[in-house]
Amino acid sequence: MSELNGRIGGVTQGYDLHANWNGERLDGRIGGTFQGKDIKLTVRAGDVDGRIGGTFAGFDADGDVTAQSVSVRLGGRIDGDDVHLQVSGDRVRGRFSGRLDGKDIDLHVSGDRLHGRIGGIVEGKDVNLTLGGVPVEVAALAAACAYKALEDQQAHDASAASSNNGG
Repeated sequence: MSELNGRIGGVTQGYDLHANWNGERLDGRIGGTFQGKDIKLTVRAGDVDGRIGGTFAGFDADGDVTAQSVSVRLGGRIDGDDVHLQVSGDRVRGRFSGRLDGKDIDLHVSGDRLHGRIGGIVEGKDVNLTLGGVPVEVAALAAACAYKALEDQQAHDASAASSNNGG
């Protein structure tokens, strides 16, 4: 069994990512024991589907994954984000969410590491993962899932803070 391990984001504003890969299924955890989400993705014949989080506080993953590209919808039709990636050599590049309101994804493979950034210099998050035998395209998708989970949590925290201050 292969293992994917690392971190998305910084030391204080980030999530750990730990998951096992059996060649068809990625199972693990984004974040910690109390603040985080389970990740369960199944990849069969280029099709990926799964769930990040629980029944109520989570989002679905559905789309296509090949060794050359990732095209996946995270979340629902209305309240969701698209992930489009191109895998070429030691680079993984693409977009998270939309063309206008989205974030760039720029990742590099160095040996057994996948590292880089999702988003820009100011509002983006670092990606630093050890692949441990997990295919690059699956690891890049898991990084995008962790990024969405982290962004969703930060948006929720900001909303809760503003409603507490305003009322």
